[in-house]
This record gives sequence, structure tokens and C-alpha cells, in this order.
Amino acid sequence: MPLIHIKAGPFDFEARLEQEAAPKTCERFLSLLPYKQRIIHVRWSGEACWIPLGSTDFGLAFENATSYPAPGQFVLYPGGYSETELLLAYGGVRFASKMGQLAGNHFLTISKGQEHLLALGTKTLWEGAQDILFERRD
Repeated sequence: MPLIHIKAGPFDFEARLEQEAAPKTCERFLSLLPYKQRIIHVRWSGEACWIPLGSTDFGLAFENATSYPAPGQFVLYPGGYSETELLLAYGGVRFASKMGQLAGNHFLTISKGQEHLLALGTKTLWEGAQDILFERRD
């Protein structure tokens, strides 16, 4: 199983794909790598950062969906009631938009570097958008 290296702001993380629980989401995500974006702090969901993706259609349905990702879990909301997005929980989260509660596909979990999650979230909250890069490591 490939590992994913994540460079977010000044922090490095390693993550594992949740291929058994979200195979289609993982496959689609792997096809995007390397993937560079910017993360911002969430507005409605609590302690999380997100990558807004507007009307991007990845052609995905719900699999392994949750409204309560744990710290270090990435979810992909495939769009519908709100815009498509990637969300990273760094603390307590109830995934939501101005439309109300949402659920996203939990497809990636940080396995190394969890001790930097709070610092990343705090930096993003107080200093603004941070660069993020996802790369495959075999």
C-alpha cells in the first residue's frame, strides 16, 4: 500500500490510504498526485482545515462517509448540497456547511506527525492559507 507524504505549511506528515473502506476515493486521489493546493481554516466545522474545490466533480459517491472525522483524518466531500472539498480534522469536528451537517469520505489518515496537527490548525487560523503538497511514497 502506498504511503502519502504531506507537506503542509512548515510541517511534514505521513499518511496511509484507507483503501479497503474507500477504494474509489483512494484511486481517484492517487490519480491526482502529486497534488498541490492551499488549505484554509474551516468556517462551520470546528477544528479543521479545508481545501475548497468549488464545483469540481470527481465522479464519486459516498463511501466510508462520516460527519465526525477524528484528528488526522482527511475526508472528501464529493459535492451536492455544498461545494466539493477536502477536509483535515486537527481537533473536534462536526463536518458542516451553511446548508447544515455534511458527511465526507474518510480516505486518508495521518500516521506520522500527528503531534503537529494542532500547530498546523492554529497557524492556519491565525496566519491564513498554507501551502499543502501531497506526494506518493512507495
